[in-house]
Amino acid sequence: MDNVKTMNKADAALAKASNFRWFICALLFFATTVNYMDRQVLSLTWKDFIAPEFHWTDTNYGYITAVFSIVYAVANLFAGRFIDWMGTKKGYLWSIFIWSLGACLHALCGWATEHTVGLSSATQMVSATGVVASTIAMTSVYYFIAARIVLGIGEAGNFPAAIKVTAEYFPKKDRAYATSIFNAGSTVGALVAPLSIPPLARYFQNIGIGNGWEMAFVVIGALGFVWMGVWMFYYRKPAENPYVNQAELAYIEQDNKTKGETAREKAEVEDSETATIPFLKCFKYPQTWAVFFGKFMTDGVWWFFLFWIPAYISDVYGFASDTGTAQMLIFVLYALTMLSIYGGKLPTIIIERTGKNPYAARMQAMFIFALFPLLALFAQPLGAYSYWWPVIIIGIAGAAHQSWSANIYSVVGDMFPKSTIATIIGIGGMAGGIGSFLINLFSGKLFDYAAETNMTFMGFEGKPAGYFIIFCICGVAYLIGWCIMKALVPKYKIINPAK
Repeated sequence: MDNVKTMNKADAALAKASNFRWFICALLFFATTVNYMDRQVLSLTWKDFIAPEFHWTDTNYGYITAVFSIVYAVANLFAGRFIDWMGTKKGYLWSIFIWSLGACLHALCGWATEHTVGLSSATQMVSATGVVASTIAMTSVYYFIAARIVLGIGEAGNFPAAIKVTAEYFPKKDRAYATSIFNAGSTVGALVAPLSIPPLARYFQNIGIGNGWEMAFVVIGALGFVWMGVWMFYYRKPAENPYVNQAELAYIEQDNKTKGETAREKAEVEDSETATIPFLKCFKYPQTWAVFFGKFMTDGVWWFFLFWIPAYISDVYGFASDTGTAQMLIFVLYALTMLSIYGGKLPTIIIERTGKNPYAARMQAMFIFALFPLLALFAQPLGAYSYWWPVIIIGIAGAAHQSWSANIYSVVGDMFPKSTIATIIGIGGMAGGIGSFLINLFSGKLFDYAAETNMTFMGFEGKPAGYFIIFCICGVAYLIGWCIMKALVPKYKIINPAK
């Protein structure tokens, strides 16, 4: 009898699946949150803390964000391959170590500029004029670019590693939802950042530790080192992880056990999942180029919102980043983008109700998401009535972007073998970085030009006219990206490199 009871308990334990995959998803969420907070420190401190010290213009800031974007783009090309080669555990650790180090290095840029220029304090830099001020601006830009290069190299590994982990821990039907959850970390990071970073910088400034912004970089950068300890302790592949029981493992691996498969079909699936695609061969597939253009056309939009919205609120409406109104506006904006969590669920609903394959369901969902950014065409005109209108519209557009992004990442897992997922995500990240480089470089120059010449566009003058032009570009980018993707890959087709 005792043996029977023991067997029944064992069977019950097997029947009830553990849910450790969601803990892993939570770790990915927190890593992405830290990733975006590190990225946001500069955008939330440059206008009110850093620019007065270093005499920056919009063009200076545009150069820094553009260089970060192009470094991030190039690093993505190699980061994905590095993650596939190194494995998710070690690869992710290296990635977050490098970007956390890069975040902390920003704090040394002021000290390095002082010593290079030959000044002894931030006060002397603030009061500098003429040639000295120009030298300070140029020198500091170079040092910040150096720190951003380290940050960009490290951050390039986040999404290739996270998407690869998602493919390891979730079946295809759940991947877009899991991706939308961890990808929401980018929204939460952007949401928490304006409430924490400017007050943090002001606090350290008031107590006399530097000019405040330095410690903001150090404190936020240190969060990544904390995450590394948790990751080292808990992460293993599902089949090797003691926290994953047999029932959960069977659920995770359900795509390998589809009913009705012939022996030949099963062998083809196994071949496609384990075979490795040579790096250059990846570019021969239209699926790769679909991901490339889908990211190229749209990632720059999100990065523009991320890097320039605090400056937009300051330039157009006059609210400094550490004022209550500015913090509330940015908080509401990114709170709205949290709606993207439901965007990852939409393809699953479409699959369950229509029986469509994953790619067809994702493309249908992505077309819906591509329509919402069109509202950005009205952001600047409605801003004439209230500054809340552009904030709400950009928040909705941001939610659409994050929903789009979660699904385009999952498209990779649908069609490419697990051994190559990080590589393709890296190629897509490179494309997105190039798009971000172009829009940030163009924006910085455009805003300075608009202010200097009092440029007019559609009834707006100066910087508001410049922002209106960029909002128009952002509004139509997703529909263009969707059309290119659909033209390149009209139907669902799994890549089998073994053929």
